[in-house]
Amino acid sequence: MDPIADFLTAIRNGYLAKKETITVSKSKMKTALADILVKQGFLLSSEDEEDEIKLTLHYLPDGQPVLTHIKRISKPGVRRYSGADSIPTALSGAGISILSTPAGLLTDREARAKRLGGEVICQLW
Repeated sequence: MDPIADFLTAIRNGYLAKKETITVSKSKMKTALADILVKQGFLLSSEDEEDEIKLTLHYLPDGQPVLTHIKRISKPGVRRYSGADSIPTALSGAGISILSTPAGLLTDREARAKRLGGEVICQLW
C-alpha cells in the first residue's frame, strides 16, 4: 500500500472524471502535498476536515484540466533520492518535482534555492 500514490491517483481520476471536488483521507504528508499543489496553482483549494481533505480541482476556461500528468518517482520498493546539485526538472522546467527534504516538502525550485536534496516524491505538469 502506498498512500501517496493513492492520493495522486485520486487527483488524476478526479480530473479524468471532470469532478469539481474530491475527498481523500488525511495525513500530514497528504496535507503538505495538497498545500504545495494549491500554492503552485494545480488545485484551487484544499480544506482540512476532521479525518479527510477536500480538494477543489482547477480547470482552464475551456474545461481542460490544469494538471495533465502526475508521475510517482520514489516508491516504497525503490526509493529515489537526489542531491542538491542533481534535482530533476519536470518537462524542462514547465512542471514541478516535489521533494521530501529535512526542511519539509519543497518544490524543485525551492530545494535548489535552499541547496537541499532529498527524496523525489513525484513530478507534475
